[in-house]
Amino acid sequence: RINLEVSIQHIAYMIPIQVSTYGLFDSHYWTSYRFTHVYIVLLLPVCVLFSCIQEFGQGGSSVSRCDLKQNLLDGGCTKGGLEFPFSTLSVQENTPLSDKASGAADDVTQIRPQKLSLTLRPDDARRFTVTVKQVEDYPVDLYYLMDLSNSMKNDLDRLRSLGNQLAAAMGRTTSNLRMGFGAFVDKPLSPYMYTYPEEAVSNPCYGLHQRCLPQFGYKHVLSLTKQVERFTEEVAKQQVSRNRDSPEGGFDAVIQAVVCKDKIGWRADASHLLVFTTDATTHIALDGRLAGLVQPNDGQCHIDRDNNYDKSSTLDYPSLALITEKMSENNINLIFAVTNIVVPLYQNYSQLIPGTTVGMLSDDSGNVIQLILDAYERIRSKVELELLGVPEELALSFNATCLNGELIQGLKSCSGLKIGDTVSFSVEARLRSCPKEKNRTFTIKPVGFKDALEITVHFACGCDCEATAQPESPLCNQGNGTYECGVCQCHPGRLGDRCECADGDYRPSDQGNCSPKTEDSICSGRGNCVCGQCSCHTSGFGKVWGKYCECDDFNCLRFKGEICSGHGKCDCGFCKCGSDWMGENCNCSTRTDTCMSSIGLLCSGRGQCVCGACECTQPGAYGATCERCPTCPDACSIKKECVECKHFKRGRLFEEKSCARICRDEIQKVEELGKNYYTMFPYCNAVNCTYKDENDCVERFQYYEDASGKSILYVMEPDCPKGPDILVVLMAVTGAILFLGLAGLLIWKLLVTVHDRREFAKFEEERAKAKWDTVSLTMLLRKSCHLMEKI
Repeated sequence: RINLEVSIQHIAYMIPIQVSTYGLFDSHYWTSYRFTHVYIVLLLPVCVLFSCIQEFGQGGSSVSRCDLKQNLLDGGCTKGGLEFPFSTLSVQENTPLSDKASGAADDVTQIRPQKLSLTLRPDDARRFTVTVKQVEDYPVDLYYLMDLSNSMKNDLDRLRSLGNQLAAAMGRTTSNLRMGFGAFVDKPLSPYMYTYPEEAVSNPCYGLHQRCLPQFGYKHVLSLTKQVERFTEEVAKQQVSRNRDSPEGGFDAVIQAVVCKDKIGWRADASHLLVFTTDATTHIALDGRLAGLVQPNDGQCHIDRDNNYDKSSTLDYPSLALITEKMSENNINLIFAVTNIVVPLYQNYSQLIPGTTVGMLSDDSGNVIQLILDAYERIRSKVELELLGVPEELALSFNATCLNGELIQGLKSCSGLKIGDTVSFSVEARLRSCPKEKNRTFTIKPVGFKDALEITVHFACGCDCEATAQPESPLCNQGNGTYECGVCQCHPGRLGDRCECADGDYRPSDQGNCSPKTEDSICSGRGNCVCGQCSCHTSGFGKVWGKYCECDDFNCLRFKGEICSGHGKCDCGFCKCGSDWMGENCNCSTRTDTCMSSIGLLCSGRGQCVCGACECTQPGAYGATCERCPTCPDACSIKKECVECKHFKRGRLFEEKSCARICRDEIQKVEELGKNYYTMFPYCNAVNCTYKDENDCVERFQYYEDASGKSILYVMEPDCPKGPDILVVLMAVTGAILFLGLAGLLIWKLLVTVHDRREFAKFEEERAKAKWDTVSLTMLLRKSCHLMEKI
């Protein structure tokens, strides 16, 4: 066994609350400084805090008040005077997770546990597990918020015929769907609207020789309802309007649709989808100053009896921070369905607003149904924890167990999930220092969920003996102090273990007790010797203490002008670093999550994490996480295994069950690479990759990493070589045989014809010769007869 007493001497330390302290087990420190319960409770749990009667340690200053339990008992402290604060954790509500959203909605539970109570002492920690499950057939509320400016006229015409199809498509994901509708244009103020000529105020399309509605900010058209036909009817009644400038006032509409829960009809126990459709940019906070609006958006509901936003001409546009806050409070998932020209802008918004997704809308909104289905699938395939109201003094660290039971350190989200999957997160809560409050409550919840874990933290920064303090106790030299936890807290101007001395007392015989050597300065030149003890001066730089006033909290190493780099406390010339920091001046971080690359590897597997930053060890590697390496295997080679594992469920990573740990990419299936919105602009850094798999199929995918470090892979269907078609082969063979047969017949016929012609020509020639011979004989006979007649 390890010698406990020796071990304690190496690991015990103190964290100051009111005054800084110093070396815990140095005897001259213990004999010179009177520790109170507030300071001693900040020791590691192996030390025991106690308060006991004054008989403990006659003489007071020569006896340590923080020691091993047996040493304290041997020193005269009673068992009733010992105090030992523990950090504890208790589960107060732990309802089992639901499998399906059937029955009463209130019975559905998607996070476990639901309520915890923590008691933490400084620099101590407790770990607990949060389990999350997305139940099947969960109710869905879908509110369609549409831009009705004139440029969206074709989209409105198309939407009029898509209501029933949208309900039918969403009905395949949930049996409990409600739909609503709202519309927006922009603030009806100059310079956002047409004010000249006068006819343009009532008819903004006057200049186009058309008729349209007067400009409006936001109007709520239809509350969430199960009657899909009403959605179709109300959309059919809508008409477009027209505004003057290009940006629209859509965020005014978003904030009202989010916070007006009663008007919209958001259910407490349902997934909330807010579909935002537009083809233009949108105004944000401070843009209202163009119209003289200086009053910030208050984030409150301002829909009047006519269902119009009545503060459109009074309040400024909302900020992204306000939208984020209200969406989190009301568990809203925002879907940006926007045309390709503005997709990059809304993608940037999505990175700043948790719980949002972006989809590219076709010119006439013809693909809006598939867009909503894809967005809803992405929302349900990811679980990400968000923290609300966490005290600054509390440090939280997360480890995620996503798929295949694989633990991923430093992660508080899981992706690639299916409905019904269960994931868990291991959370460590550590108290770094003591706040003023005795307890605080904060919340951990998945983004977009109504379920949450409520945690109450009690800060164990004091002791029970504080409640029995005796003001002006006779134990403190006839009432010159308060007797608290076995120690006298002297009134101003009084000193000593029992407050027996006054500041003005002077005894030369005691001067030798105020310096370590006779030639040294009294109280290190930073105090007065009173009653044989140093009374240290105050300093504008900080606190001074010690038996000889040799210690202070401002003479320590600095980094960038801050004592102990701002990450620790100066304690008698040495930096005592807070959690997650180390080094002589506490400038070296011990955390490794800052070194995690987008593919889930520490320094991309090419370096070491030193003081929270990557030091690349592989030649040629560089970048914040050593992610860039021209001489290393390229991005296609790295991401190929993730595509094989996550998309096709095969390959080395799939067999090793290390997909979730290594591949954190979001994978989307596309029909054609280059048609997604990331690659439509020249500044995007997408990489196209091609390879052949084991089946000789050509696989094509595109790798993109956005500004936040999120990795996205667009994958096409594999292009595999097709096998022989039997019918085609038979027809080809038959055709070939027929062709060869016909060709043979034609050749034979040609040869026969040529041969016949040649024979016929020869025959004619011979016959001609035979005729000439006959004529010649006849003439000869005639000549012979004529000759004979003459004779």
